[in-house]
Amino acid sequence: MKRHVFRIVTKGPEGEYRIRDYVSEEEVLRWHVQSGTCDYTLDNSLRGQPIFKGLIGPMPEPGGVLRYESCDVFEQMTKEWSEHKRKYRCKKKLKQQD
Repeated sequence: MKRHVFRIVTKGPEGEYRIRDYVSEEEVLRWHVQSGTCDYTLDNSLRGQPIFKGLIGPMPEPGGVLRYESCDVFEQMTKEWSEHKRKYRCKKKLKQQD
């Protein structure tokens, strides 16, 4: 079975992001309560992974990292993502030659 790193992202007292990595599920369980397992995702690598009370996740990241975010971090990151303006490139129309 592939080992995962559990990444927990929360906000500090001054609004800064706090990121903490745990190498085992047992380490996470010292600080967070498991409320179930992930069985609703289409991503097979996430099936059976723990769900923790008060955290959104799991979300896959490169390198075998499972990311969990507190509700306020998830809300802020989603807001930032939705406000990000993307540059769209338009194809130039070709002049039709008769």
